[in-house]
Amino acid sequence: MLFADLVRTSAAVAGTSSRLAKIGHLASALGAADTPAEVELVVRYLAGELRQRRTGVGYASLRAMPEPASTESITVSEVDTAFEQLSHVSGAGSQAERKRLLGSLTERATAAEQRFLMGLVAGELRQGALDGIMLDAVIRTSGQPVAAVRHAVMVAGAIPPVAAAVLGGGGLDQFALTVGSPLKPMLASPAPSMADALEKIGGPAAVEWKLDGIRVQVHRHGDDVRIFTRTLDEITPRLPEVVEAVLALPVKTVILDGEVIALDAAGRAKPFQVTASRTGSRTDVAKLRETTPLSTFFFDILHADGTDLLAEPGTSRWEVLARLVPEGLRVPRIVTEDVDEAQAYFADAVQRGHEGVVVKSLDATYDAGRRGAAWIKVKPRHTLDLVVLAVEWGHGRRTGLLSNLHLGARDETTGEFVMLGKTFKGLTDELLRWQTERFQELETRRDDWTVYVRPEQVVEIAFDGVQGSTRYPGGMALRFARVLRYRDDKAAAEADTVQTVRMIHAAGDGQADHEPANDL
Repeated sequence: MLFADLVRTSAAVAGTSSRLAKIGHLASALGAADTPAEVELVVRYLAGELRQRRTGVGYASLRAMPEPASTESITVSEVDTAFEQLSHVSGAGSQAERKRLLGSLTERATAAEQRFLMGLVAGELRQGALDGIMLDAVIRTSGQPVAAVRHAVMVAGAIPPVAAAVLGGGGLDQFALTVGSPLKPMLASPAPSMADALEKIGGPAAVEWKLDGIRVQVHRHGDDVRIFTRTLDEITPRLPEVVEAVLALPVKTVILDGEVIALDAAGRAKPFQVTASRTGSRTDVAKLRETTPLSTFFFDILHADGTDLLAEPGTSRWEVLARLVPEGLRVPRIVTEDVDEAQAYFADAVQRGHEGVVVKSLDATYDAGRRGAAWIKVKPRHTLDLVVLAVEWGHGRRTGLLSNLHLGARDETTGEFVMLGKTFKGLTDELLRWQTERFQELETRRDDWTVYVRPEQVVEIAFDGVQGSTRYPGGMALRFARVLRYRDDKAAAEADTVQTVRMIHAAGDGQADHEPANDL
């Protein structure tokens, strides 16, 4: 398949706001792929990602492109081969070798192909080929039952391998829940209040502490334990206390969903940065375990001793969890439909230093990788996980430091990031130094005042409300936005959406619609 055909598909997807039209363009491209390997590459490239996680090629390397070719000749497979070679370059002379390999690829590319390659490397292809749309395109092209394809993607943790199998003549039987192979975690949607959350559930619900820690998925097969983050990265060597706790359970094979968190002597949650620093450290783990021990709390179970539990209702999964996992390793929870009782439980959780609660349907199956209405999070303040789009240089004591953040929410329809305002509030001197270095690494361009960056870094923002604004394209702005923390455990694709912000705006929050006072 010619790479130019894929580039044209990307342009067509970006050029329409119609979901059906996007699906149609993607389905046509998938149908034109010649081999299962090509199918996987088409899915990845149209989703804006490379198969190789690291290539050694930075955005700066692409600024000086050779003269574009006049004819289309590169195939999708040749692009993948070039990046595979680039990913293995190391040692003395590696910079020159990368330059040579990159030049041999880009000099054969047309102008449109060069622009696509630049966006692919920089992570800036946001033409609307989101997971949901791509999955629908795979389903349409394959002709397979919707439920079967969705289940395969759920247990595989990604669309590309499923697409390669189902469109390459293979079956879906190979995709089954496998101990040792992580799947994307089920996610929670926000609600402005406990009453709203219980109303959405529509009956008795489980109300669980929402811990301010690190999400983990733990797999045990015999004496082998593996621990994965919410982004499916393995961190087993960093968490020996979790390994020991799971090995002590009366089970041979198990997949558990939970959270690790650093608590103080009184059992209160320490700041998130303490937990993040401990789980992020690869060295001196034994010493760190003594100084910063982690507590483990499991809240779901997906497999136990040969039985898959994904399709079981929440009550059944909890019964299995309670039978196998001692109370001290389970997240505290109550079951109620009484708003006052739930509100009191929420207040107690917050008093203990936790983020709030998650309200869960008792009947819901485990919907891996999806943020539906079965799990609803309630926090004591408005917070959003947003993506940094640009940063302005500071003034006064912040001169020479990148300070004022441009904040964007993800549009789940188009895949673009929509700016909702700016903030420099809540930044410590340490964060200012860190983000000055970080955002220059992500830089795509700059002017006299602003450094524009690849939309990769997620930041958790607290705010007092959402108001109408003519200043930003989304027609909304956050009131009194301030930085709580950077979320390196979240990818940009997991950021909160414009649709969520509109829901908060529609709820009112008692705020007048005027331009934000702290938005510079």
